[in-house]
Amino acid sequence: MADTPLDARTTTLVQTIGRLLLGVALLFAGIAHLTGARREFQAQVPDWLPLPADTVVVASGIVELALGAALIVLSRHRRGVGWVVAGFFVAIVPGNIAQYVNRIDAFGLDSDRARAIRLLFQPVLVAWALWSTGVWPGMRRKTRESVSRGGPHEGR
Repeated sequence: MADTPLDARTTTLVQTIGRLLLGVALLFAGIAHLTGARREFQAQVPDWLPLPADTVVVASGIVELALGAALIVLSRHRRGVGWVVAGFFVAIVPGNIAQYVNRIDAFGLDSDRARAIRLLFQPVLVAWALWSTGVWPGMRRKTRESVSRGGPHEGR
C-alpha cells in the first residue's frame, strides 16, 4: 500500500457520506448566493474589498456551486478538491470577521455571541473538508510512513 498514490486510497463510508453532505451544503449555499439570500450575503462582504458586494457574492456563489459539484462527482480527485475547498473556507474568513467586527445582522446572526460562534465554526468547515476527502487522514498516514522509513533525512 505504501506505493499506492494517496489519491487512489479509499476513504471510509463515513468520510464519503461527509464529503457528499458537504458537497450538497455547498450547492445549497451557492444557490442561495445567487437567489433569495443574496442581500444577506452582500451584508457580509468586507468594505475594504475593491469590488462591488454583489460581484463578490455572485462569484463566491459560482465557486460554491463548482466546489459542491466537484465534491460530489470528482471522487477520484477528492484530495485535491478537499484542499481547494479548505482553502475556500479560509478565504471567506474575512467576511465572517467583518460581520462580527461590524456587528452586521444576517442569517439570524443578530448578536455578538451568534456571530462569534459562526466565526469559530469556520475551522470546523476546514477540518470537515480535509477529513471527508481523505486529506487529513492521508497526511497522518504519510507522516507515519515517513517516520517508519526513517523520515526525509534518512541516511544523513
